[in-house]
Amino acid sequence: MGTITLSTRLASDEARKIDELAADLGLDRGALLKQLIRKGLKDIQAERALDAYRRGTISLSRAADIAELSLRDILLRLPEESIELNYDVRELQRDMENF
Repeated sequence: MGTITLSTRLASDEARKIDELAADLGLDRGALLKQLIRKGLKDIQAERALDAYRRGTISLSRAADIAELSLRDILLRLPEESIELNYDVRELQRDMENF
C-alpha cells in the first residue's frame, strides 16, 4: 500500500489538544494523527452502515461488511445505537450459506 501526504488546517486549540494527547501517549504528532484518522474512518463507516441498516436499505450482514466488523460485533452495536434487529428467515438462510 502506497502512502501520500495530506495537509489540513486546524484551529490552534485543536492542534494544541493533539500535541498534548500525543505527548501523554508518548507519540509524535504524525503517529497520533494517523491513529485518529484510522479510528475516525472506522467509526464513520460503522455509523453509515448502521444508519443504512436502520433505514432498511441494507441487510445486517451487508452492514457488517461495510463497517468491517464481524456479524457478532455489529449485533453488539445495535443496542448501543438503539437499533432494533430486523432479521427475517430469508436473511438467516443467506447468512448461514456464507458460513
